Amino acid sequence: MTSPFSTELFRGQVALITGGGTGLGLATAELLARSGACIAIASRKQQNLDAGADRLRELGAECLAQPCDIRDPVAVDALVAAVQERFGRLDLLVNNAGGQFPTPAEALTNKGWDSVIRNNLSGTWYMTRAVATGAMIPAGSGVIINVIAEVKRGFPGMVHTGAARAGVENMTRTLAVEWARHGVRVNAVAPGVIRTSALSRYGEGLLEMRRQEIPFKRLGTPYEVATSICFLLSSAASYITGETLFVDGGARLWGRTWAIPDPQERP
Repeated sequence: MTSPFSTELFRGQVALITGGGTGLGLATAELLARSGACIAIASRKQQNLDAGADRLRELGAECLAQPCDIRDPVAVDALVAAVQERFGRLDLLVNNAGGQFPTPAEALTNKGWDSVIRNNLSGTWYMTRAVATGAMIPAGSGVIINVIAEVKRGFPGMVHTGAARAGVENMTRTLAVEWARHGVRVNAVAPGVIRTSALSRYGEGLLEMRRQEIPFKRLGTPYEVATSICFLLSSAASYITGETLFVDGGARLWGRTWAIPDPQERP
């Protein structure tokens, strides 16, 4: 991965990336590291953190890797405290951690709904609140990026994450207004179908269908999302707040989202 940004762009700044051990999170952490930032990554899985931290240290980055379940406010507070103790500040937050699974709405259990809402919506809020009140608002500056999804047309096939991501997008706009007086910017990035290991659960048939419905006729890459996140984190976006940047190859403008089963094809 080569960086389009200066190696000094984030020099002296500290970035926390949740879900930072793999996929979009690690790609973003790598790009920030190449641009001079000190990096903290968090994930529920220690093995993901170990591999991600090794990669970042290979790049010469100062890195903290700490397990954290963002659904637990106590764990979130402990993570933010650890970052500040290690680096003395916290300037940039990328709320990338999340998870979902495809299911027809009528088959979604209460447990499945609650799990995704707690992770994607409540967890994002817990982390955002802890970082803002513990570091950014007292410092009078900071940038928060929420990684969501394109939900303007709903999210057929994943109603749980559609509802959660829509909530985060509204939270993004709300906090952008409330925290502008504190010098804190809050934006969102909405990736389309990005080629990561997490896509394996959806099957190649579904992914090929989605590829055909993207104007660029290809899936996106983690690097393409990471560069968009880093742009919004940077001073180049200093007058942008409360916005959602779509990184989807134009998919939201054309074609359908997910296939909807035909009732007549039920067994």
